[in-house]
Amino acid sequence: MSLFNNFNTIFNDAAQPWQLGFQDSAAPGFTGLVTLHNTIGFYLIVISFAVFWVIFSISYNYNSNKNPIAYKYLTHGTVLELIWTITPAIILIAIAFPSFRLLYLMDCPIFDFNLLHLTILTCN
Repeated sequence: MSLFNNFNTIFNDAAQPWQLGFQDSAAPGFTGLVTLHNTIGFYLIVISFAVFWVIFSISYNYNSNKNPIAYKYLTHGTVLELIWTITPAIILIAIAFPSFRLLYLMDCPIFDFNLLHLTILTCN
């Protein structure tokens, strides 16, 4: 009987061959780390699809056969520079808030999950 054919096997949170993802957590701090990892992975996938779509659409729409004369203000414009400056800043802020929240919750050995706002906890 193969190990992969029997779905009733208990692994006791040990690593499995070809395992994707993390093992089950034994502490609430690691559960928060896994959630943060999944959130950042979601942002990474969304950003990757957006970048590939922009690259494909630009290479398809602005090739030399379709458009021999390039648009003069396509790459040098105030609006475009504002967009590609502000958008990464917003994405980094969206990643930083959950990261700092988890960092401050993991600072003390005893977690108080009822405090959902950002406070600086002192460990005495």
